[in-house]
Amino acid sequence: MELNLRPKETCRFDAVSLGEVMLRLDPGEGRIRTARSFRAWEGGGEYNVVRGLRRCFGMKTAVITAFADNEVGMLMEDFILQGGVDTSFIKWMKTDGIGRICRNGLNFTERGFGIRGAVGCSDRFNTAISKATPKDFDFDHIFGEVGVRWLHTGGIYAALSEQSCETVLAAIRTAKKYGTIVSYDLNYRPSMWSAIGGEAKAQEVNKEVAKYVDVMIGNEEDFTACLGFEIEGNDAKLKELNLDGYKKMIGEAAKIYPNFKAVATTLRTVRTATVNDWSAICWADGEIHKAKDYKGLEILDRVGGGDSFASGLIYGLMTTGDTGAAVNYGAAHGALAMTMPGDTTMASKKEVEALMGGAGARVQR
Repeated sequence: MELNLRPKETCRFDAVSLGEVMLRLDPGEGRIRTARSFRAWEGGGEYNVVRGLRRCFGMKTAVITAFADNEVGMLMEDFILQGGVDTSFIKWMKTDGIGRICRNGLNFTERGFGIRGAVGCSDRFNTAISKATPKDFDFDHIFGEVGVRWLHTGGIYAALSEQSCETVLAAIRTAKKYGTIVSYDLNYRPSMWSAIGGEAKAQEVNKEVAKYVDVMIGNEEDFTACLGFEIEGNDAKLKELNLDGYKKMIGEAAKIYPNFKAVATTLRTVRTATVNDWSAICWADGEIHKAKDYKGLEILDRVGGGDSFASGLIYGLMTTGDTGAAVNYGAAHGALAMTMPGDTTMASKKEVEALMGGAGARVQR
């Protein structure tokens, strides 16, 4: 597959993301409702992707986001720096002592176990990035002068506010003006869109965004709710994607959005909170490429698995041009990430490639 990436020597960054980064507070093996201590991490759907590209795959990445200028914001910046992601494009916004002007987002996450599913509880109203407008970021400087080969953003950020809808579109349009490849994860969350117009608003925004996207990522619900497509033959009871139905949907989508160069989704069957079947497929050049199946995958922390899939997919597309290899990078990276705590990956490229090649779980000495 030919993506026509900008030459590496003309760009400071291989990839940047646009979206919210929250402080994740994790009660470990316990529950949010009874916790007396939490472990702190950083995380966010869009950010996790460039974090993975940096830490696992060694690419040069940056994040476009905004923080309230206080101690929590500085903690978030420190987490991002530890992950090796460049912080030059963070907008620091003035706030007051109680978060009335703006604040930083919190995300409480418990992992779940067996028959008890994972639970997320976000506290993200009035955050700095939800209030940011296109005027808060110099997108022409970022994409035109600094140079970026790939932009990743998504529907979680777009759903934060009316302002974030506008900012997503401004960033994508500017990126395309300078030849930057754009990927977008639809990541539909009905509870988030409900405050700004519900599914109708989600479709209005995402149908406009889709006109500029090169690599679209999403599951059946995402495509249905955000772009209005239906997949025939899907087994809703098992939550397993029927490939023939997916091909029909992609064929329709490709006619409406001929700019799509690739469309990808993860395939997950949830047997318990800690045992899933996992795989992925990617459409490109009229063909469906399926990744290796990971049956009975034992999961420690499923949050961020889809983001790690996206980063592996993007790495594969950028470096190999082989859609089959790319979707396998994504599936393997996502699988490994879910065996580790936190939103962000702790896997190495060597481990990803070993898993792709059939490596087992024997002890390494």
